[in-house]
Amino acid sequence: MGIETKNLQIKYGDKLILKNANFRVNNEEIVTIIGPNGSGKTTLIKALSRYIKAYSGNIYLGGKDIYTIQTKKIAREMAILPQVKHVSADITVENLVSYGRYPHLSFGKRIGKDDKDIIHWAIEKTGLVKLKDRYIGNLSGGERQRAWIAMALAQKPKILILDEPTTYLDISYQLEVLELVKELNQSLGITVIMVLHDLNQAARYSDKIYVLKDGEVCQYGKPNSILQTKLLKDVFRIEAHIYEDKINDCPYFIPHKIIEMSIID
Repeated sequence: MGIETKNLQIKYGDKLILKNANFRVNNEEIVTIIGPNGSGKTTLIKALSRYIKAYSGNIYLGGKDIYTIQTKKIAREMAILPQVKHVSADITVENLVSYGRYPHLSFGKRIGKDDKDIIHWAIEKTGLVKLKDRYIGNLSGGERQRAWIAMALAQKPKILILDEPTTYLDISYQLEVLELVKELNQSLGITVIMVLHDLNQAARYSDKIYVLKDGEVCQYGKPNSILQTKLLKDVFRIEAHIYEDKINDCPYFIPHKIIEMSIID
């Protein structure tokens, strides 16, 4: 299932945060949104998730206007993991994952055998079987993030939206989470949209990258066309050397200089 926006604009009060954003994610793609702080990345994610309403423009989910689709149906098609997540520290992994089945339950209906099978499947798929009875508060950052992904997976979504899923994680946990996301995409055909700050990780784990600057989509395409010296200079204010990662078949860069604002303004 794909999702796209056409001339999307988002306002906070009188301030225009997202300007005529045209954004498209095809079925079974991994698409990453990058950009400087304040460029509108999280705002775009919230709009796609229908957490905030568009000022103008359109959002289409599977070809249908997202505002005409029932909330429960959207929850069955699309799972969203925001950057900041709140849950009691004394809830077990299994209980947290079970929340993912709620969009599929009729009013007043309890979790049944089929739901329990899916919950176990999601726990197994994310490598949490030995931790299913552990409290969320006792998990490492990487384990906790995997538990949240398992909860999203239990929704059986066609689209998974992740807002900065590697924030506050050590590098090993960052790679662990991104490898899991990639595996879910490849083995289950889940379409993935995520926001990342690490451009090298975006290049390694994405089919396509969208670049936001000052609330506008300034460039999009495959990692090789995005990770270029001009873009790094114009958007991120760094000069860098670009190299080819032959093992992972993607570009990567090493920065060597920060550009002062006055030089590019």
